Amino acid sequence: MSNKTSILDSRGEPIRRARADAGPDGMPLESGVGRWFFPYQAADWQTQEMGAWLPWIRSPDSEITQFRDRMVARSRDQVRNDGRSSGGITRILDNTVGASLRLSASPDYRVLKLISGANFDIKWAKEFSSAAEALWRLYSNDLDRYNDVSRQLTVSQQLRLALRHKLIDGEDLIVNYWMPERIGRGAARYATAYMIVDPDRLSNPMQMVDQKHMRGGVEIDDNGVPIAYHIRRAHQNDWYNGVQSMEWERVEREDPDDGWRRVIHDFDRDRAGQNRGVGVFIPVLNHAKMLATYYGLELKAAALASSIGTYVTSPYDPSEVQDAVGGDDELRFYQSLRRDWNNERPAMFNGVRVPALAPGEEIKALSSDHPHNGFAEFVHEMQGGIASALGVSLEQVTQDWTRTTYSSARAALLESWKTLVRRRLEFSAGTATPMYAVWLREAMENGELPLPKNAPDFIEAATAYAGCSWLGPARGWVDPVKEPQGSILKMDAGLTSLKQEAAEQGSDWEELLDQRQIEIAAFNERKIPLPAWGGVEIATRTDEPPEQPKAA
Repeated sequence: MSNKTSILDSRGEPIRRARADAGPDGMPLESGVGRWFFPYQAADWQTQEMGAWLPWIRSPDSEITQFRDRMVARSRDQVRNDGRSSGGITRILDNTVGASLRLSASPDYRVLKLISGANFDIKWAKEFSSAAEALWRLYSNDLDRYNDVSRQLTVSQQLRLALRHKLIDGEDLIVNYWMPERIGRGAARYATAYMIVDPDRLSNPMQMVDQKHMRGGVEIDDNGVPIAYHIRRAHQNDWYNGVQSMEWERVEREDPDDGWRRVIHDFDRDRAGQNRGVGVFIPVLNHAKMLATYYGLELKAAALASSIGTYVTSPYDPSEVQDAVGGDDELRFYQSLRRDWNNERPAMFNGVRVPALAPGEEIKALSSDHPHNGFAEFVHEMQGGIASALGVSLEQVTQDWTRTTYSSARAALLESWKTLVRRRLEFSAGTATPMYAVWLREAMENGELPLPKNAPDFIEAATAYAGCSWLGPARGWVDPVKEPQGSILKMDAGLTSLKQEAAEQGSDWEELLDQRQIEIAAFNERKIPLPAWGGVEIATRTDEPPEQPKAA
């Protein structure tokens, strides 16, 4: 039996003797250099560039939740006090939601038929879609705003506000309410109502630190599934609601009895296991703040220079003049004589007063060097980084199109359109469609929508029933002649469809065809020749079968 003692490492294994050519951590030293060798330069800590760059590895929640309030406060301050930052958020909102995000219902009749065996077909899907869209318009645009708990906003306005929170705060939070007491009051037809909640109110009870099952106000289970949200009854800095600001309400994500969705919490996930979001300005917030400060300094310098436009120079030293006239009293007396002389006997030329100067004095103009010569190029480069982080083109942020050609404008808008469409699709999947599904369940349970015999209940096939897309603002055209011609060629070649082309311009293809039918009938009724888009075959079409050719 050996009495030899070994020192064990953290894994319980004997520590091996370091090699003579190795550093303290066992890594090999570069030959003849006396420094550690790193296979990747990104891991090197001995260079001037990388030596002070030693960030920690943390979970996403530990990186976000404890610093979330400060980041959000700075983002909001930047947006509300910097015009370009505010304009960047507005461009995203205008191109993603716009004035209205329109529902285009498309229930998955194939899945419904497969899981139930009921008579679901495309004809039913069209009837269901038309009815659902009509009832949704009635509900979402209610003049009395019964769709809003506070009765202030339409659903489209709520969606725009929710997306604004998501962009600046990093997330949106919506609590769904069941308010049957409103039915029968005025035009109220549904008990479903939404409330947009400021994400600041989502926090751990009594501001305690994060725990295994509590992350920034989100209560999760062992699998990471959000099961409840802890929401303050008032904002934390509302002095007039001091008591309620220290009271939290636990709101379950879904009703435990019938599965009714109560909370919608939407944010972009950058890492696995993330439970709170960050805003779009966070990667460039430091640069955006410094750029806004730079703007202010240049503006102040230019304003100061312009306020001191001219000055008078004299060849005499003030001390010499004072000695010549014999002291302070004589100097003041001399200056008063000059002032009185100029006031009583002003020199005039063609009705314009000419400054009268003492011998040797002259007037000089002050030229400003602000903004600096490189100001425009520097700001242009800085704003390019901010535009890249926001996912829009530089021209959309600056609203300066002087450097833009047709090709560059089209390329920039096509690239930014991909990001804007992605934002719309993700926001639709995370916020708009769940809101529609909550209302649709009530409408179906009320028997207001057509269903075939033996159709499953909504809760059994919610995803199939609530299938939809959302029509946002039109993409627009850089050249309104060339690009529509390209769309026509693509449709004729079968590379796209009228539905897709209409959706890109914010229109519903069926509404376009219905309106076209109405207009053609109006032309024919008034015996007005149809324009080119009417088509000759439509104008000459009859219900009689075509004449058969006669045999020779």
